[in-house]
Amino acid sequence: RIPDGDGAPPARAAMLHVRGSHGAFAAVRRGCVSRSVGRVGAARRGCANALDAYSRIVIGIAESAGPAVVAIRHRDGGGQGSGWIFTSDGYIVTNDHVLGEGGPLTVTLTDDTTLPAEIIGRDPPTDVGVLRIPARGRALPAVLLGDSGQLKVGQLVVAIGNPLGYASSVSAGVVSALGRSLRSQSGRLVDNVIQTDVAMNPGNSGGPLVTSTGEAVGMNTAIISGTQGLAFAVPSNTISFVVSQILRYGRVKRGYLGISGGSRPVVRKLQVEFGLKLPTVVQVFGLDPAGPAHRAGVQPGDLLVAAEDQPIGSMDDLWRAISTRTPNMRVKLRVVRDLKPVDLTVIVEDSATHHPSEVE
Repeated sequence: RIPDGDGAPPARAAMLHVRGSHGAFAAVRRGCVSRSVGRVGAARRGCANALDAYSRIVIGIAESAGPAVVAIRHRDGGGQGSGWIFTSDGYIVTNDHVLGEGGPLTVTLTDDTTLPAEIIGRDPPTDVGVLRIPARGRALPAVLLGDSGQLKVGQLVVAIGNPLGYASSVSAGVVSALGRSLRSQSGRLVDNVIQTDVAMNPGNSGGPLVTSTGEAVGMNTAIISGTQGLAFAVPSNTISFVVSQILRYGRVKRGYLGISGGSRPVVRKLQVEFGLKLPTVVQVFGLDPAGPAHRAGVQPGDLLVAAEDQPIGSMDDLWRAISTRTPNMRVKLRVVRDLKPVDLTVIVEDSATHHPSEVE
């Protein structure tokens, strides 16, 4: 995650910093320099037009999305981060880790208005949290969630946030890669994470990653310490699922099987014999005696090889297979027991009624 901005200078709404990306801006500039050597007049005009077009896109994003980006602070001074308003009546999305231990929070808008914030819900497995501030009879500026499934590698994106307390800072870059996996502080893997080269610093956590359409396709969530141009964002499609669950139930409802286990390698002969696609399987170490997997007939020592026809080689694979399964849905499991395949059907239960930190 991006560390909290402890000790940062106070935010100032009038401050707007635009930093060129390592990709798009630099590439345009290099092309301009190389072409201007021979055909000075026409090339320079063409390059100026290209740079102006790039600038206009970034400026347009900053002007449309910037007013919806907020600074989130702990009233006890224990850190800060970013977030953005996604509905005009005051709902805000941010990183779960920005919310800390859940103490009193304040939200500062770009006009320097500071308001108390209520935590509506949080989901540590995806590092997403939802707040609400009072709208006080006015429609607040908002940035809608877009479709991260439509992103392309190389696409222009802009990150807006409050790094080190400097409000409304804008960084432009490109999508470097798609489909990354990132482990949240809860220990769960977040899939389909977006990798970008936008400049990010402590305090950017929770801010939006915006495309030229003005929609948020991700939430800036992590950097790798000691690197440059290597930043990650939770995809908007994941955020949309989590937000819809939180607004409806106050939390994310996830399926629960009641299995604890670990990866173990299988010899090539068994891979071929059972048509296994992965070199590892999950060996069941234990079962919740009151859980659905135990009732469905799963036994300690079983080798779990597939769930819903998806190959299972680790507990992370099992988590992915059931993470979108809601309570009372059926999940087909395939296990190998005494060197024989066994197919079982489990009716998943609500993870909130069990202890998902101990078993899946």
